[in-house]
Amino acid sequence: MFEGFTRRQVALGDVTINCVYAGQGDPILLLHGYPQTLSEWARLAPLLTDRYTVVCADLRGYGDSSKPAGLPDHSNYSFRAMAADQVALMEALGHTRFHVVGHDRGGRVAHRMALDWPDRVRSLTVLDLQAQTVEDVIAKYEAAMGGREKLATLKSVHIEGVAVMQNGN
Repeated sequence: MFEGFTRRQVALGDVTINCVYAGQGDPILLLHGYPQTLSEWARLAPLLTDRYTVVCADLRGYGDSSKPAGLPDHSNYSFRAMAADQVALMEALGHTRFHVVGHDRGGRVAHRMALDWPDRVRSLTVLDLQAQTVEDVIAKYEAAMGGREKLATLKSVHIEGVAVMQNGN
């Protein structure tokens, strides 16, 4: 599984994130759903490596990433905390701006990431994230950007539960 990929454990303060990566081109981060791990992407990831630098990561508390004790308010397992982990991971790997794809729980983390770090997220793709419409995701993104990015500069596609949001190019 993940033949030709580099496997790495990256220490990021209070958590260590497990990841695999390979390829060349624009970086793309693939985030798994619940209850999966990065192995969810084992068949897809190799198909992308000729065009992208593919990073598959276990979320905090999943797979081979560390599992810190939960705080009383659960804030260290919030989508915001998990998104911060992944942004720090990508920075540790040398990627300051990247595409992100999230499935299920990973989609929630990716969505939070796009809201909190819109300057880092080049595009957002979410799969099996049913609670919001594409329009809701775009409206929240625009609000997070403080009006700097408008719907006219974003391309969106909705295909059978998949939302794709492209920021700029």
